[in-house]
Amino acid sequence: QVQLVESGGGLVQPGGSLRLSCAAAGFASGYYAIGWFRQAPGKEREAVLCINSSDETTDYTDSVKGRFTISSNNAKNTVHLQMNDLKSEDPGVYYCASGASTCPARALRATMPSIFHNWGQGTQVTVSS
Repeated sequence: QVQLVESGGGLVQPGGSLRLSCAAAGFASGYYAIGWFRQAPGKEREAVLCINSSDETTDYTDSVKGRFTISSNNAKNTVHLQMNDLKSEDPGVYYCASGASTCPARALRATMPSIFHNWGQGTQVTVSS
């Protein structure tokens, strides 16, 4: 059974940076993808970035382009979400998830929360001065 554990969230000032980590365990060999999602209070969960087992990445949210990057450390079974220049629209609970064999196309971003069915517990990101 796949287990995902997020860490690295916290309080940061606008313009600051955070690096989230997703520790993954239980993957069988083969193709897989891990996505980062976020959910702000009162809003639906949205896909942010995804990386697959070939280290190919897909972005889903225009507002984070140029500020957020996803990377993987396969030796440590960890996926990172580097978030720079954090803004007032970025706070929420950030989740990593798995369940797809590759990252879905950007056009499918609205359906991604239903495609990925293994979820971590989430980590809170707060942006405030």
